[in-house]
This record gives sequence, structure tokens and C-alpha cells, in this order.
Amino acid sequence: MNPTSNALPAAPVVPKATWIAYILWFFFGFLGVHKFYLGKTGWGILYFFTGGILGVGLLIDLFSLPAQVRHYNQGYTHGGCWT
Repeated sequence: MNPTSNALPAAPVVPKATWIAYILWFFFGFLGVHKFYLGKTGWGILYFFTGGILGVGLLIDLFSLPAQVRHYNQGYTHGGCWT
């Protein structure tokens, strides 16, 4: 019997939309909801407890959010909790 036969197949990565990320950023950015949406749990927790790193992180995300979505959609989501 093959020991890997019990393994479940990997779930497909569902592409994320930039416009949804921006809506989450606009309304709930200070809580880090857009970071959680992109699979960045560590950053989401940090934003949640610091109000988006006192707004500076939100300003940076205003310009870098499309690149973050592209990065997620290319499948680079498992680089650690701070990616």
C-alpha cells in the first residue's frame, strides 16, 4: 500500500480580485481585513492591534495592494506568516 494514498489533494488557490482587496482596505483596513483576505495572517493580526500600524501601513498598501494581489494569485502564499 502506498503511504501517500491517504493524503488529500491540495485545494486549488482561488484567485483574489484587486477591487475586493481595495474595498476591504477602504472600509476595514485599520483592522487588517484586506491582509487576511490575501492570506497574510501575521500582517492581519499586526494591523488589527495597531490600527494599520498607525495608518502608515494603510498608506503604503494604497499603492502596493495590486502587487500584493498579483503575488497571491501567482501562488506565493506560503512564505511564512509575515509575507
